[in-house]
Amino acid sequence: MVGSLTKKGAATRERIVAGAAQLLRERGVDEVSLDDIRGLTATSKSQLFHYFPDGRSQLLFAVAEYEAQQVLLDQEPQLSALGPPGSWAGWRDVVVEKYERQGTRCPMSALTRRLAPSHPEVGPVVAQLLTTWQQRIEDGLRRAGVDEPRDRAMIILAALQGGVALLLATGDSTALRVALDDALGGLI
Repeated sequence: MVGSLTKKGAATRERIVAGAAQLLRERGVDEVSLDDIRGLTATSKSQLFHYFPDGRSQLLFAVAEYEAQQVLLDQEPQLSALGPPGSWAGWRDVVVEKYERQGTRCPMSALTRRLAPSHPEVGPVVAQLLTTWQQRIEDGLRRAGVDEPRDRAMIILAALQGGVALLLATGDSTALRVALDDALGGLI
């Protein structure tokens, strides 16, 4: 449907998805109703169901796609600048700060947990995010002249994801900082 929308229709759909993402980040997946989303985005019920005819689950899937893009956008411009000395510490700081601000409420995690059992298309969204993220880190490692950049990128991303998992479980970002610093050893 997205490809067949007018410019105005695409903007309305994007406003709905961005507004829903904002509410879900602030309150959590289970605390946001379609009426809440309609109120924030100034859309009618008919508009909401025009863009998301299957209702809440279809909208939540669109938000999962949006949040996957946001994960990478939140790291810019540092992610694109990885390579030279100093760039790695700056990127690490942006990543850690983002997850500390987010705390135990990870919208991607909450959305994928909620949608994955009944929506097999969610797995590929997460897989694509992780693949793209790894490739972007790998590009920076190549620019830095690191041997075996693919393997090192996997180590860095695994350290990051493991640290985030511990942060989500405990509310403490220490493991994220320590794991990233260790994985980035020699780069920062």
